Amino acid sequence: MPNDANFLDITLLGKEYRVACPPDQRAALLSAAAYVDGKMRDIAEKTKSNLAERIAVMAALNIAHEHLGLNQESPEQHQKIESEIGLDMDALRGRIFSMEAELDAVLKSE
Repeated sequence: MPNDANFLDITLLGKEYRVACPPDQRAALLSAAAYVDGKMRDIAEKTKSNLAERIAVMAALNIAHEHLGLNQESPEQHQKIESEIGLDMDALRGRIFSMEAELDAVLKSE
């Protein structure tokens, strides 16, 4: 692969992935991968699911939900972003909650 220094191998839920990564971002990406892997393992254990795609979607939703929750500490910044791009954060949070509930229901029925 051209310029292997710009790629990094990470492992998520036991599967290896090669991702593009500048050398100065390796530590941050490894940290992010470890965090995502931990979330995926928690979800797999709680739901008793082995479907990697669904586990990944749930992990992504949980991480997004956490991120949005952390950002609630700065309502002025949210208002600025919402007005600049026309984003309704309350509607977005509601949609994420709804998607989590739907995915939970589907995963529990398997």
